[in-house]
Amino acid sequence: MRLRALLETDALGLRLLGGEDELDRTVRGVMTTDLRDPSRYLSGGELVLTGLAWRREPEDSERFVRILTAAGVAGLAAGEAEIASTPDDLIEACARHRMPLFSVNEKVSFASITEHVVRQVSSERAGDLAAVVDRHRRLMTGGPAGGGPEVVLDLLGSDLDLRAWVLSPTGRQIAGSSLADAGPGLPAAVGAALAGEHLAAARSGRRGPHRVTAAGSTYSLFPVRSSGRAASARDVRETVLSDWLLAVEADAGDWPEERLDLLHGVTQLIAVERDRRDAARTVRRRLAQEVLELVQAGAAPAEIAARLRVAAPVLLPGLGTAPHWQVVVARVEWEGGDIPGGPVAQALLEEVLVDPDAAGPEPSDRIAVAHTGDEAVALVPLPAVPAEAEAPASPGLHADALLSAVRDPLARGLADDGRLTFGVSAAVHSAEGLRGALEEARHARRVAAARPGRVCAAGHQELASHVLLLPFVPDDVRRAFTARLLDPLRDYDRRHRAELIPTLEAFLDCDGSWTRCATRLHLHVNTLRYRVGRIEQLTGRDLSRLEDKLDFFLALRMS
Repeated sequence: MRLRALLETDALGLRLLGGEDELDRTVRGVMTTDLRDPSRYLSGGELVLTGLAWRREPEDSERFVRILTAAGVAGLAAGEAEIASTPDDLIEACARHRMPLFSVNEKVSFASITEHVVRQVSSERAGDLAAVVDRHRRLMTGGPAGGGPEVVLDLLGSDLDLRAWVLSPTGRQIAGSSLADAGPGLPAAVGAALAGEHLAAARSGRRGPHRVTAAGSTYSLFPVRSSGRAASARDVRETVLSDWLLAVEADAGDWPEERLDLLHGVTQLIAVERDRRDAARTVRRRLAQEVLELVQAGAAPAEIAARLRVAAPVLLPGLGTAPHWQVVVARVEWEGGDIPGGPVAQALLEEVLVDPDAAGPEPSDRIAVAHTGDEAVALVPLPAVPAEAEAPASPGLHADALLSAVRDPLARGLADDGRLTFGVSAAVHSAEGLRGALEEARHARRVAAARPGRVCAAGHQELASHVLLLPFVPDDVRRAFTARLLDPLRDYDRRHRAELIPTLEAFLDCDGSWTRCATRLHLHVNTLRYRVGRIEQLTGRDLSRLEDKLDFFLALRMS
């Protein structure tokens, strides 16, 4: 399609700001980005949609437009949702580089423009390929009755003889062809291997599709980038662990350009479905956030129980009795500390906690996940076991099982500068137990963080000697334990105003990371090392040992 055609569609809310002489350029695709340098994702001919989050000073406009021009972009459209008007420096930069510039009305979403461009571009391509894309669009945009990604994959199989699957970042199959003659499904081990290869390629900055050989077959991997997250992401690490991928059993290396364009169009349609599913999770996320805030604020159990009664029917429709609950805490941390880990951890928990045996089109609808800072907290309902049934020895989620399912692929995406740690609580039967379950899951995650490896998990079973026995320890023993560890530090703080207790709390909260702790306390690392050395001297403990860290952690919690 031509750029000129975009102005002829009033529903798109586009207004031309410059480049009238260039409106006959051909649009071959669309990309939403706020990256300062999106060149690695551009192949030429795109209409680029941006919210201008990359612009921090006027000089940024010249650099951004120059990058788009070098990549052969067809045009640029700037959204008005976050700004009053398009900056003059951007208009001038586009004029200098002969880059057509549009403004997007704040009432029009980038997803609507993406769908329109994909539909128009696809319909103008030759023969059966255009018909396939148009049929995909009609079925995908018809809502749940349209069949979702499965319909797209069925059409790829029937019209183009391509077997394809939509996979999560851990390799779980989200959608696959349901045709009778589609052959066997994708083995779980192959899905995990493909996801790992995709994540490694994304971290290295290589453009898709990526050619991979697994279990004797060749696959081409196409990234499915959610337009909602990609629009605000400034670093690939913000989305790499949550984006889906399209795995096609074929070698795309010798495909004609038309077929490659078709598959890229299909990934954009699947991304729209992903955005729709994310939007549907809003209620569950809000419920989890409300419960988490009540628990952390020390609200009365009756108030928490009332909120849980609201959450239970949403998470477990048709449940006759109140469920048991389990808490899972996850933390994603990147070296440098400038990448927010909370949203990534939230998306990961929503994926990782899916029960592979659960029925229904979207089993993750049974999980509510909130996030705060770099931490995500999942509230997982466990249906109560009927009285006549035999209860399992250890009901609910297990840290080892979670870890084995996600360790290998996610480690590829974390590369050498990221870590993911999980903590899993025991099941609790009432609102009174949620606060303890949250503390237990956080403590388990700290234990996991003390271990080597990019992806680590720990469960409540590993805390039995420290946490689960605490309620049975006499008060005088507790007082003696905390006094022996903390009184020397308190006395020293009173005499010298050395702030050893706040330093100890921050050091443990940062999992023993010198850099992050020094940054949090606004100290030089050498000053932090001096304080920790003084703590060890006064108490006779070694903060490099996990056992001593746990003792200090418990003493602080009991004091």
